Amino acid sequence: MNLPNLISIFRVVSVPFFVYFLLYDHQIAAFLTFVIASLSDGLDGLLARLLQQKSTLGTFLDPMADKLLTATAFVTLAILGVLPVWLVIIVISRDIIISLGALITYLITGSLTIVPRPMGKATTFFQFLTLSAALAAPFFSMPDHLLLFLFAVTTLLTVASGLQYIYAGVSAIGS
Repeated sequence: MNLPNLISIFRVVSVPFFVYFLLYDHQIAAFLTFVIASLSDGLDGLLARLLQQKSTLGTFLDPMADKLLTATAFVTLAILGVLPVWLVIIVISRDIIISLGALITYLITGSLTIVPRPMGKATTFFQFLTLSAALAAPFFSMPDHLLLFLFAVTTLLTVASGLQYIYAGVSAIGS
């Protein structure tokens, strides 16, 4: 088990703590847990490259840890009335479609290569940023239009990257 994979596992383990803090109104702890977990996403990838510790496990574990953290955060914050439900539906639908597409691609072709795409990375970044801003809003006087802007950018990137992954999956199956 290498250090980048341990960092991804930390992100997975942080999820129940994050939810606990949110549900029991420990907002600062929830915010800090989420931000630290979000920053760990960049750290594990950077370390994997710098230490030359890229692994097959890491190519699956890192995006799954991201999906678990973001999906849990989006759903929990929607339940608490912090985020609009329509945004959560878009984010979760994209992740389900990508996961099902990966499964179908694997079943049809017998192999699956996960290639992170720049738009996918931008989507993850803006999802983390949007969630962090929504969590920080109670502590900082944040104009409503800033959150609306983040909702819009996150929505556009989520849809665009979802379409890009669908195209890539259809191309992989067709070749």
